[in-house]
Amino acid sequence: MSGVIIALIVIVAVAVIGAAVYLTLRGRGSFGGGRDLKKRFGPEYDRTVARHDGDTQAAERELAERVERHGGLREQPLEPAVREQYTARWTAVQEHFVESPRVAVTEADRLLAEVATVRGFPDGEHYDEQLAALSVHHADHVHGYRRVHRVANARMGTDGDTRAGTEEMREALIEARKLFDDLVDTHQLQRS
Repeated sequence: MSGVIIALIVIVAVAVIGAAVYLTLRGRGSFGGGRDLKKRFGPEYDRTVARHDGDTQAAERELAERVERHGGLREQPLEPAVREQYTARWTAVQEHFVESPRVAVTEADRLLAEVATVRGFPDGEHYDEQLAALSVHHADHVHGYRRVHRVANARMGTDGDTRAGTEEMREALIEARKLFDDLVDTHQLQRS
């Protein structure tokens, strides 16, 4: 009788350990590998592979590391009044673009960093870390933030003009709007 009990305990222990190992490997992207990462990151997967000169293993290691570091992050809700304030500020940025595109793009960059920080992502003072965390949770639209940040921080050319033209700034602002909308979306917490 005690042998049967010991056997049952051993079987249950092995099942629990097996499940724990499976969940750990699954969380790290070890099962399904690239397929899971490609599905999760979408266009961000392709950008990361390109940045690694086509080395999918290096890109997948980077993406899996991002998931490990930031996958457990839980976005903080925005109060309706705060959401309205951010939306009004974004509208002002868009209106300001007509008169001063560069200032508007710079303000959009700051506003995205601020909203992301309030939602619980790493502080905007640490752009690369914030971008990595956003890529885990908003992979489809994170490139808009990357693009607006790059344009906002473009240096002046030798002729006194910014390297980013007005059309490039306009396109960056439009693309960044998608991430902004994700971050202030009232239904976002239900999808996270």
